[in-house]
Amino acid sequence: MKLTIERAALLRALGHVQSVVERRNTIPILSNVMLDARDGALSLTATDMDIAIVESVPADVATAGATTAPAHTLYDIVRKLPDGAQIGLETDAAAGQLQLSAGRARFRLGTLEIAEFPAMAGGSLPHEFQVTAAEFRQLVDRTRFAISTEETRYYLNGIYLHAIADGGVDMLRAVATDGHRLARVQMPLPEGAAGMPGVIVPRKTVNELRKLIDETGGDIAVSLSDTKIRFAFDDAVLTSKLIDGTFPDYERVIPVGNDKIMEVDRKSFAVAVDLVATIATEKSRAIKLSVENGVLSLSANSPDAGSAEEEIEARYEGEAIKIGFNSRYLLDITQQIEGDKAQFVMADSGSPTIVRDAGDGSALYVLMPMRV
Repeated sequence: MKLTIERAALLRALGHVQSVVERRNTIPILSNVMLDARDGALSLTATDMDIAIVESVPADVATAGATTAPAHTLYDIVRKLPDGAQIGLETDAAAGQLQLSAGRARFRLGTLEIAEFPAMAGGSLPHEFQVTAAEFRQLVDRTRFAISTEETRYYLNGIYLHAIADGGVDMLRAVATDGHRLARVQMPLPEGAAGMPGVIVPRKTVNELRKLIDETGGDIAVSLSDTKIRFAFDDAVLTSKLIDGTFPDYERVIPVGNDKIMEVDRKSFAVAVDLVATIATEKSRAIKLSVENGVLSLSANSPDAGSAEEEIEARYEGEAIKIGFNSRYLLDITQQIEGDKAQFVMADSGSPTIVRDAGDGSALYVLMPMRV
């Protein structure tokens, strides 16, 4: 293999594929990226056996061929080379090395046999549809903060993607929960998604997917089965195994009888929460909300740091209520609300509260209260 490639193009592709590669691997080949040069393009592939990503970039290929090289080392080298550099890559089969040259810099990296590189098993992906990058970004961004990191409840370690009829309208819905908060966001069901199985997309896949979404303006082609999902972009394809588990019946935790509605300015509320939370203990991060007569009082107490209180205007006509929340969770949710007004639909100090954008019905959040 022998080729020349622009630094910027190689760096962008390496940035995507190397993040799939785990820093510590018991299987050496999984630390490597596969480089395959032919037909005026360099294809880069990386996998951790659960996710595989393939990305192609234009290159001046003098001799077609393929090899594997250490992903993180190669990325670090290219990242440190100067902007505008032309990078030469050439394999030395006799020495089992990849030679990299740029200007006066020379590197020789150890390679491993292509035959050792694992291929993600095939299988048909019968359900196919397309979504715009903007629509899918909304689904991911407004739910992923609520993905659980608790490995024992592995079925919560991802976003539950499924088709559902809501008020007679077919929707594609994304749900994530960690038991303390729940995020539910939906969009009109894309053509071809009807009949798709409900699938749980793993947290790592969601994070890798999010990076790719940022750099595409076109549509994303989604293909899936009961066990796998594939996202195809302009020059990249991300394939992932799905979480083999049953997502809980999340509808049961969304309260239906809450009757106390409070509306606040989202920005003022977020600033007040952040300010008062400075005093909240690091462990619980609890702050108390007290609302009465159009005024919302936010307060926090800490045995070590003291106390804090702030007041903001609120639109509220019910009887006075006091309720505690984790300040971090409140901030996470308010960051997802794009409108000016955040609406809290409460029952009492011990029951789940619904939070939503007053002007957008596509997203709904549920937050469990805390004792304060």
